Amino acid sequence: MMRDPYETLGVPKGATQAEVKSAFRKLAKKFHPDQSKEPKAKERFSEVNSAYEILGDEKKRGAFDRGEIDADGKPRAPAMDGFGFGGRPGAGRAGGGPDMRNFNFEFGGDGVEGDILSELFGGRGRARGAQAQKGEDLNASVVASLETVANGGTMRVIMPTGKTLDVAIPAGIEDGKAIRLRGQGLPGRRPGQEGDAIVTVRYAPHPIFRVEGRDLRADLPITLYDAVLGAKVRAPTLQNEVEVSIPAGANSGRALRLRGKGLPGGAENANGDILLTLKIMLPAHGDPDLTSLARRWRDEKPYDPRKS
Repeated sequence: MMRDPYETLGVPKGATQAEVKSAFRKLAKKFHPDQSKEPKAKERFSEVNSAYEILGDEKKRGAFDRGEIDADGKPRAPAMDGFGFGGRPGAGRAGGGPDMRNFNFEFGGDGVEGDILSELFGGRGRARGAQAQKGEDLNASVVASLETVANGGTMRVIMPTGKTLDVAIPAGIEDGKAIRLRGQGLPGRRPGQEGDAIVTVRYAPHPIFRVEGRDLRADLPITLYDAVLGAKVRAPTLQNEVEVSIPAGANSGRALRLRGKGLPGGAENANGDILLTLKIMLPAHGDPDLTSLARRWRDEKPYDPRKS
């Protein structure tokens, strides 16, 4: 049997309904299992709910005070003396059994007041004795770096209730894809199943790469002599740097493709590529020899790249 509801809520028998309601609010907030760190919070929250189901309903409270129902809200048989009622032996139906036809137990309400838990937890409170119902899902998002997306990893997510979850990010997950964590949502109506946590993954902006589906694009700065003579230079990927060959006579805007170095494509799709766009960079502070060479070319070997 449940504890005395007055004892559970910590109020005297003469407490007003407002005092009962206030005590329930404080305890429900203190022991709500989604945010409480108190030991046995789930059990205490259930006891508080059950106690308020009795004391929060004036009809049930009156019935409890008169001894008509117990702390579980179950009807109690009236006191009997002998085989009848009121100390009159045989004062019942034929056969000596008590006549229960005139005892009607009518208790209004449908469990814990919805408005109270709604105020405390966004309409997601639980009511003991209500029809079994799955708890609500919780939604959150996490911003993952492209390195995490490429290699997979674990990220910590803070849910709307304040609860933290460690979420496994699978390699190659698409931007905007949701991960469902079963049973990590809000509690259901007893004996309902807990809801789920739904975490949406978003890509964080990257200082080098731009995402195009599974492919990654980036600019690759090169020198003027790299472009004229050709060279081998280091280029970034999401895992490490690799060596790429710049063909002699390369122009700005030419793209070099690193196959399979983009984002993973999952079980069915091939990995994306990295596309490096060459970008010829002149010396930062100019160079007299380069300036002289450019003037000589302009005067002796002029050409118009806009006509080619």
